[in-house]
Amino acid sequence: MKLQSYRELIVWQKAVELTTEIYAVTQNFPKTEQYGLTSQMRRAAVSIASNIAEGSKRMSKKEFRHFLLNAYGSGAELETQIEISKKLKFITKTEFQKADALLDEVMRMLNKMTFSLNDQTTY
Repeated sequence: MKLQSYRELIVWQKAVELTTEIYAVTQNFPKTEQYGLTSQMRRAAVSIASNIAEGSKRMSKKEFRHFLLNAYGSGAELETQIEISKKLKFITKTEFQKADALLDEVMRMLNKMTFSLNDQTTY
């Protein structure tokens, strides 16, 4: 069965959920971080879902895989930024756990999907 839309991908849905969580969490960051950590975290989160969407519209599984790897890279950036936010006490333990768990789920899905594209002829 061929994919009709990236919106059908659970990994994309989870990435959007992660993005909304990051926006909510960073809303409470100090105003001095508006152009720093707040902006970087939001861009990294948006990049994950955006790369999944863009890659799904490409004409080959090789291109799709490339965009999934870009999404994975953005996830690694976000993982680092979430950790820094925790150490700076910009986020609570509960906020950290929720964001970290969502990111972990997205990263595992991206990893599995990337490797599965090596074995598939269509997606």
